[in-house]
Amino acid sequence: MARNHSSSLRNWLMRLAILPAALLVACALPQQALARVRLENICTIYGQQEVRLTGIGLVVGLNGTGDGGKDAHSMRALGAALKLFNSPATTDELSNANNVAIVLIEATVPKTGLRRGQKLDCYVSSIKGAKSLLGGRLLAAPLETVALNDDKPVGLASGAISIEDEEIQTTGLIPDGIVLMDDFFSQFANAQKGNEITLLLDEDHASFPVAYEVARAINTEFQLEAYHQDVAEPVGPNAIKIQPPRAYLPYPVEFIAKVLDVKIDNPQSQARVVVNSRTGVVLFSGEVEISPVVINHNSLTVNVGAAAGPGGDSGSFVALSDRPSQQSTDKLKELLSALNELKVPNQDVIEIVRELHRIGKLHAAYEER
Repeated sequence: MARNHSSSLRNWLMRLAILPAALLVACALPQQALARVRLENICTIYGQQEVRLTGIGLVVGLNGTGDGGKDAHSMRALGAALKLFNSPATTDELSNANNVAIVLIEATVPKTGLRRGQKLDCYVSSIKGAKSLLGGRLLAAPLETVALNDDKPVGLASGAISIEDEEIQTTGLIPDGIVLMDDFFSQFANAQKGNEITLLLDEDHASFPVAYEVARAINTEFQLEAYHQDVAEPVGPNAIKIQPPRAYLPYPVEFIAKVLDVKIDNPQSQARVVVNSRTGVVLFSGEVEISPVVINHNSLTVNVGAAAGPGGDSGSFVALSDRPSQQSTDKLKELLSALNELKVPNQDVIEIVRELHRIGKLHAAYEER
């Protein structure tokens, strides 16, 4: 009995002696920092959306560069404006009025919303024969949105036009040119379902694994307030429905702020390739994979695959294998790195990437500009 006790004590002391050394080794090893991303950077709340405002207006004060007195539409608009100000004029009297122009007015209310009385930038563009809007001023014009079923104006635009591009003087900007006459705010909480909110993943991160990981992180964050009941449920690759715990029902804004502050580890982003043949640039995001293939372009031969075979090309960065067990995909960044080391011209690289996409060997969303 004493022997067993002595043996146990000796084993325990040996463990204590080993522990400091293990701690020293652990401290000496560099710790890999995990990429933690706040949900606010990859998600939005359903109901937050931009609103487009449009209208037609009349620009005056141009130095002979307007639509001209021969444009009937412009003259009718000018005549209506003069009549509104109790100064009617006939068409003949306006025949030489080449200092006016009909313009399209456009503006965007941000997804965060705005309130009545706030101001907003707007853009104006000539839609007739005006040569330039330089020096012009927009007369007060009502703006509407297609989301409304009536003709009620939601904003009023006016002001001096600033030309941003000297080479294109038929469009311009009016800073703070719109005064809103209505409220624009997001209906982010569904009151009929207990202030339920829906989280939307952006296009680059929308996938079933990421939606599941986001829901899991939210459930972990609010498990105490929800008495260990799940509050988040993924309902698709880009949507997660969230039911606030009872304590947060009177405070939906606070709850959303806490949800968007939740962090997840290294969310996968959608594999995407963007090719710009004009600038010779290839952009890619996410883990873009390519299947085994032999690339023969001009005097270059590159084998993309899993295992080297006899007589492989010296310029290849990885060789092909016909064995199904080794038909693993490789990363596009490895191919581009190899082509860069071989000093392959940019246009040749673009042609290679383009052909990989055409034959179905490039596994990513593809866009060419």
